[in-house]
Amino acid sequence: MPPADAHTGAGTGPASQAGTGAEDTLDLQLPDEFLALFGEDKPATETPTPASPLDGPLSLEESLARAGSTSTEGENVSTGTVTDAQSNQGLSTRGVTSRLESSDLLDNPAEWRPVTTPAGVFQLVPVRLERDLAVISRWMNDPAVAAFWELGGEEDVTAAHLRPQLDGDGRSVPCLGVLSGIPMSYWEIYRADLDPLARHYPARPNDTGVHLLIGGVTNRGRGIGTTLLRAVSDLVLDNRPQCARVVAEPDLRNTPSVSAFLSAGFRFSAEVELPDKQAALMIRDRAHRAQL
Repeated sequence: MPPADAHTGAGTGPASQAGTGAEDTLDLQLPDEFLALFGEDKPATETPTPASPLDGPLSLEESLARAGSTSTEGENVSTGTVTDAQSNQGLSTRGVTSRLESSDLLDNPAEWRPVTTPAGVFQLVPVRLERDLAVISRWMNDPAVAAFWELGGEEDVTAAHLRPQLDGDGRSVPCLGVLSGIPMSYWEIYRADLDPLARHYPARPNDTGVHLLIGGVTNRGRGIGTTLLRAVSDLVLDNRPQCARVVAEPDLRNTPSVSAFLSAGFRFSAEVELPDKQAALMIRDRAHRAQL
Protein backbone atom coordinates (compact mmCIF):
# COMPACT_ATOMS: atom_id res chain seq x y z
CA MET A 1 0.00 0.00 0.00
CA PRO A 2 1.42 3.40 -0.70
CA PRO A 3 2.73 4.76 2.58
CA ALA A 4 1.37 7.76 4.39
CA ASP A 5 4.91 9.12 4.54
CA ALA A 6 5.02 9.89 0.83
CA HIS A 7 4.28 13.51 1.76
CA THR A 8 7.60 15.28 2.06
CA GLY A 9 6.76 18.96 2.25
CA ALA A 10 9.34 21.49 3.39
CA GLY A 11 10.04 22.15 7.00
CA THR A 12 11.72 20.32 9.84
CA GLY A 13 10.56 19.33 13.27
CA PRO A 14 12.19 19.33 16.69
CA ALA A 15 14.63 16.51 17.35
CA SER A 16 14.41 16.20 21.09
CA GLN A 17 15.72 13.11 22.87
CA ALA A 18 13.31 10.17 22.70
CA GLY A 19 12.49 8.09 25.71
CA THR A 20 13.61 4.48 25.94
CA GLY A 21 10.54 2.90 27.48
CA ALA A 22 8.49 0.40 25.54
CA GLU A 23 5.04 1.33 26.79
CA ASP A 24 2.56 3.15 24.57
CA THR A 25 1.40 6.49 25.95
CA LEU A 26 -2.12 6.60 24.59
CA ASP A 27 -2.91 10.11 25.78
CA LEU A 28 0.22 11.67 24.30
CA GLN A 29 -0.64 14.86 22.41
CA LEU A 30 1.35 15.99 19.39
CA PRO A 31 3.25 19.25 19.86
CA ASP A 32 1.95 22.27 17.99
CA GLU A 33 5.15 22.30 15.90
CA PHE A 34 4.34 18.82 14.55
CA LEU A 35 0.77 19.81 13.76
CA ALA A 36 2.05 22.84 11.89
CA LEU A 37 4.36 20.63 9.89
CA PHE A 38 1.49 18.37 8.90
CA GLY A 39 -0.47 21.36 7.78
CA GLU A 40 2.32 22.16 5.32
CA ASP A 41 2.43 18.66 3.83
CA LYS A 42 1.21 18.27 0.27
CA PRO A 43 -0.33 14.97 -0.76
CA ALA A 44 1.75 12.80 -3.02
CA THR A 45 0.58 12.42 -6.59
CA GLU A 46 1.40 9.30 -6.15
CA THR A 47 22.25 -11.02 -11.67
CA PRO A 48 25.19 -9.05 -12.21
CA THR A 49 27.89 -10.67 -14.43
CA PRO A 50 30.22 -12.57 -12.11
CA ALA A 51 33.81 -11.41 -11.95
CA SER A 52 36.54 -13.52 -13.47
CA PRO A 53 38.66 -15.27 -10.85
CA LEU A 54 41.57 -13.27 -12.24
CA ASP A 55 39.80 -10.01 -11.54
CA GLY A 56 39.84 -10.37 -7.78
CA PRO A 57 36.86 -9.54 -5.54
CA LEU A 58 34.65 -6.70 -6.70
CA SER A 59 34.04 -3.73 -4.49
CA LEU A 60 30.41 -3.00 -3.62
CA GLU A 61 30.39 -0.06 -6.02
CA GLU A 62 31.79 -2.19 -8.87
CA SER A 63 29.27 -4.96 -8.20
CA LEU A 64 26.38 -2.52 -8.22
CA ALA A 65 27.67 -0.82 -11.35
CA ARG A 66 27.70 -4.17 -13.13
CA ALA A 67 24.17 -4.87 -11.91
CA GLY A 68 23.11 -1.63 -13.55
CA SER A 69 25.01 -2.02 -16.82
CA THR A 70 25.19 -5.68 -17.92
CA SER A 71 21.57 -6.30 -18.90
CA THR A 72 20.98 -6.71 -22.63
CA GLU A 73 17.30 -7.47 -23.00
CA GLY A 74 15.99 -6.81 -19.49
CA GLU A 75 16.70 -9.05 -16.55
CA ASN A 76 14.01 -11.19 -14.94
CA VAL A 77 12.62 -9.22 -12.02
CA SER A 78 12.25 -12.39 -9.97
CA THR A 79 16.04 -12.42 -9.59
CA GLY A 80 16.05 -8.89 -8.25
CA THR A 81 18.42 -7.71 -11.00
CA VAL A 82 18.30 -4.52 -12.98
CA THR A 83 16.62 -3.97 -16.35
CA ASP A 84 18.32 -2.82 -19.55
CA ALA A 85 16.74 0.60 -19.10
CA GLN A 86 19.38 1.13 -16.43
CA SER A 87 22.39 0.22 -18.58
CA ASN A 88 25.39 2.48 -18.11
CA GLN A 89 23.89 3.75 -14.84
CA GLY A 90 26.15 2.47 -12.04
CA LEU A 91 24.48 1.88 -8.69
CA SER A 92 26.48 3.36 -5.84
CA THR A 93 26.10 5.57 -2.83
CA ARG A 94 27.95 8.31 -4.70
CA GLY A 95 26.02 11.04 -6.41
CA VAL A 96 23.38 11.16 -3.70
CA THR A 97 21.70 14.56 -3.67
CA SER A 98 22.98 17.28 -1.38
CA ARG A 99 19.63 17.11 0.41
CA LEU A 100 20.44 13.62 1.64
CA GLU A 101 24.05 14.53 2.40
CA SER A 102 23.10 17.49 4.54
CA SER A 103 19.82 16.43 6.11
CA ASP A 104 19.90 15.24 9.69
CA LEU A 105 16.23 14.26 9.92
CA LEU A 106 17.18 10.60 9.47
CA ASP A 107 20.90 10.77 10.30
CA ASN A 108 21.84 10.32 6.64
CA PRO A 109 20.99 6.76 5.52
CA ALA A 110 23.40 7.23 2.59
CA GLU A 111 26.21 6.83 5.12
CA TRP A 112 24.87 3.71 6.83
CA ARG A 113 27.38 0.92 6.39
CA PRO A 114 26.64 -2.54 4.94
CA VAL A 115 25.74 -5.27 7.41
CA THR A 116 26.28 -9.02 7.30
CA THR A 117 23.07 -11.07 7.58
CA PRO A 118 22.35 -14.81 7.34
CA ALA A 119 21.20 -14.10 3.76
CA GLY A 120 24.35 -12.21 2.75
CA VAL A 121 25.83 -8.72 2.94
CA PHE A 122 23.04 -6.14 2.84
CA GLN A 123 23.10 -2.40 2.22
CA LEU A 124 20.55 0.38 1.75
CA VAL A 125 21.36 2.54 -1.28
CA PRO A 126 19.32 5.76 -1.67
CA VAL A 127 17.28 5.83 -4.87
CA ARG A 128 18.31 7.88 -7.90
CA LEU A 129 15.30 8.31 -10.13
CA GLU A 130 17.06 8.23 -13.51
CA ARG A 131 18.92 5.05 -12.54
CA ASP A 132 16.35 3.10 -10.54
CA LEU A 133 12.89 4.01 -11.85
CA ALA A 134 12.63 1.16 -14.36
CA VAL A 135 13.32 -1.63 -11.89
CA ILE A 136 11.18 -0.15 -9.09
CA SER A 137 8.28 0.36 -11.50
CA ARG A 138 8.57 -3.22 -12.68
CA TRP A 139 8.41 -4.45 -9.08
CA MET A 140 5.37 -2.26 -8.49
CA ASN A 141 3.62 -4.00 -11.38
CA ASP A 142 3.99 -7.44 -9.83
CA PRO A 143 0.38 -8.33 -8.93
CA ALA A 144 1.38 -9.44 -5.42
CA VAL A 145 2.96 -6.02 -4.83
CA ALA A 146 0.37 -3.93 -6.67
CA ALA A 147 -2.41 -5.33 -4.49
CA PHE A 148 -1.02 -3.41 -1.51
CA TRP A 149 1.11 -0.57 -2.91
CA GLU A 150 -1.39 0.34 -5.66
CA LEU A 151 1.36 1.80 -7.86
CA GLY A 152 0.99 -0.43 -10.91
CA GLY A 153 0.92 1.08 -14.36
CA GLU A 154 3.33 3.24 -16.34
CA GLU A 155 6.65 4.38 -14.92
CA ASP A 156 5.14 7.83 -14.39
CA VAL A 157 2.98 6.37 -11.61
CA THR A 158 6.00 5.19 -9.67
CA ALA A 159 7.90 8.39 -10.46
CA ALA A 160 5.06 10.46 -9.00
CA HIS A 161 5.37 8.45 -5.79
CA LEU A 162 9.16 8.83 -5.58
CA ARG A 163 9.61 12.48 -6.53
CA PRO A 164 7.98 14.06 -3.43
CA GLN A 165 10.36 12.05 -1.27
CA LEU A 166 13.45 12.79 -3.39
CA ASP A 167 12.60 16.49 -3.63
CA GLY A 168 11.50 16.85 -0.01
CA ASP A 169 13.37 17.77 3.15
CA GLY A 170 14.68 14.30 3.95
CA ARG A 171 11.94 13.09 6.26
CA SER A 172 11.40 10.09 3.94
CA VAL A 173 14.28 8.43 2.06
CA PRO A 174 13.51 5.79 -0.62
CA CYS A 175 16.24 3.16 -0.96
CA LEU A 176 17.11 0.05 -2.89
CA GLY A 177 17.95 -2.94 -0.74
CA VAL A 178 21.10 -4.54 -2.16
CA LEU A 179 21.82 -8.11 -1.07
CA SER A 180 25.15 -9.68 -2.00
CA GLY A 181 25.60 -7.04 -4.71
CA ILE A 182 22.12 -7.45 -6.25
CA PRO A 183 19.28 -4.90 -5.94
CA MET A 184 16.37 -7.05 -4.73
CA SER A 185 14.06 -4.91 -2.58
CA TYR A 186 12.66 -1.41 -2.16
CA TRP A 187 12.57 0.41 1.19
CA GLU A 188 11.34 3.69 2.58
CA ILE A 189 12.90 4.95 5.79
CA TYR A 190 10.86 7.81 7.22
CA ARG A 191 10.30 9.97 10.28
CA ALA A 192 7.02 8.57 11.55
CA ASP A 193 6.66 11.38 14.09
CA LEU A 194 6.71 13.95 11.27
CA ASP A 195 4.42 11.94 9.04
CA PRO A 196 0.61 12.05 8.72
CA LEU A 197 0.72 8.58 10.33
CA ALA A 198 1.39 10.38 13.62
CA ARG A 199 -2.23 11.57 13.62
CA HIS A 200 -3.31 7.95 14.06
CA TYR A 201 -1.08 6.67 16.87
CA PRO A 202 0.71 8.10 19.95
CA ALA A 203 3.90 9.16 18.20
CA ARG A 204 7.10 9.95 20.04
CA PRO A 205 9.92 12.22 18.89
CA ASN A 206 12.24 10.48 16.44
CA ASP A 207 10.00 7.45 15.86
CA THR A 208 11.32 6.01 12.60
CA GLY A 209 9.15 4.06 10.16
CA VAL A 210 9.92 1.47 7.50
CA HIS A 211 8.10 0.28 4.38
CA LEU A 212 9.41 -2.47 2.14
CA LEU A 213 8.70 -4.71 -0.79
CA ILE A 214 10.68 -7.73 -1.91
CA GLY A 215 11.22 -7.33 -5.64
CA GLY A 216 11.63 -10.90 -6.80
CA VAL A 217 9.35 -13.91 -6.40
CA THR A 218 12.36 -16.15 -5.72
CA ASN A 219 13.20 -14.07 -2.65
CA ARG A 220 9.76 -14.46 -1.08
CA GLY A 221 8.52 -17.14 1.28
CA ARG A 222 12.02 -18.11 2.44
CA GLY A 223 12.39 -15.90 5.49
CA ILE A 224 14.44 -13.25 3.71
CA GLY A 225 11.87 -10.56 4.53
CA THR A 226 12.17 -11.33 8.24
CA THR A 227 15.97 -11.33 8.05
CA LEU A 228 16.10 -8.00 6.28
CA LEU A 229 13.46 -6.37 8.48
CA ARG A 230 15.59 -7.21 11.52
CA ALA A 231 18.71 -5.96 9.74
CA VAL A 232 17.12 -2.66 8.67
CA SER A 233 15.54 -1.97 12.06
CA ASP A 234 18.96 -2.70 13.62
CA LEU A 235 20.50 -0.21 11.18
CA VAL A 236 17.98 2.42 12.27
CA LEU A 237 18.66 1.84 15.96
CA ASP A 238 22.43 1.73 15.46
CA ASN A 239 22.57 4.90 13.36
CA ARG A 240 19.82 6.94 15.04
CA PRO A 241 20.70 7.16 18.74
CA GLN A 242 17.72 9.41 19.50
CA CYS A 243 15.27 6.89 18.03
CA ALA A 244 13.72 4.63 20.68
CA ARG A 245 11.26 2.84 18.38
CA VAL A 246 11.04 1.58 14.81
CA VAL A 247 7.44 1.47 13.59
CA ALA A 248 5.53 0.05 10.65
CA GLU A 249 1.90 -0.16 9.53
CA PRO A 250 1.38 -3.09 7.16
CA ASP A 251 -2.07 -3.78 5.81
CA LEU A 252 -3.91 -6.15 8.13
CA ARG A 253 -4.86 -8.25 5.10
CA ASN A 254 -1.19 -8.84 4.34
CA THR A 255 -0.72 -11.76 6.71
CA PRO A 256 2.77 -12.73 5.47
CA SER A 257 3.99 -9.17 6.03
CA VAL A 258 2.58 -8.95 9.56
CA SER A 259 4.10 -12.35 10.33
CA ALA A 260 7.50 -11.21 9.05
CA PHE A 261 7.43 -8.15 11.31
CA LEU A 262 6.55 -10.28 14.33
CA SER A 263 9.38 -12.70 13.55
CA ALA A 264 11.80 -9.77 13.17
CA GLY A 265 11.28 -8.56 16.73
CA PHE A 266 8.35 -6.17 16.25
CA ARG A 267 5.28 -6.37 18.46
CA PHE A 268 1.67 -5.77 17.48
CA SER A 269 0.63 -2.54 19.18
CA ALA A 270 -2.80 -1.70 17.78
CA GLU A 271 -5.14 -1.89 14.85
CA VAL A 272 -5.12 1.50 13.15
CA GLU A 273 -7.65 2.88 10.68
CA LEU A 274 -5.75 4.86 8.06
CA PRO A 275 -7.32 6.72 5.13
CA ASP A 276 -6.33 4.02 2.65
CA LYS A 277 -6.19 0.84 4.71
CA GLN A 278 -6.82 -0.92 7.99
CA ALA A 279 -3.31 -1.35 9.36
CA ALA A 280 -1.48 -3.30 12.02
CA LEU A 281 0.72 -0.90 13.99
CA MET A 282 3.96 -2.78 14.56
CA ILE A 283 6.66 -1.49 16.91
CA ARG A 284 10.21 -2.61 17.63
CA ASP A 285 11.46 -1.10 20.88
CA ARG A 286 15.10 -0.29 21.53
CA ALA A 287 14.51 -1.28 25.16
CA HIS A 288 13.49 -4.82 24.12
CA ARG A 289 16.00 -5.20 21.31
CA ALA A 290 18.15 -7.78 23.09
CA GLN A 291 15.17 -9.94 24.06
CA LEU A 292 13.36 -10.07 20.70
